[in-house]
Amino acid sequence: MPEHVSVYQLLGVTLLVLVVFAWTAGLAYMLRHGRHEAVVWRVAHGLPALPRPRQAAPGHERVELTPAEEDAFAGLVRQLGGGR
Repeated sequence: MPEHVSVYQLLGVTLLVLVVFAWTAGLAYMLRHGRHEAVVWRVAHGLPALPRPRQAAPGHERVELTPAEEDAFAGLVRQLGGGR
């Protein structure tokens, strides 16, 4: 032990090192294990700033096309697809 350092200074530095180590270990633990809990909370609660949807979207709709409309649609698809 150096002569110019008191016992109280050594105890203070030792205590400070132990506190820093405990804080670092606690922070690492919270960051590792808190992610799962945060995801579970977000899934359960959603985003509070956005309104929740009031009802489900309607089902798929189907419209019957006439043969002329089918030919026009097929021509449009060929035109936009580059002739493929």
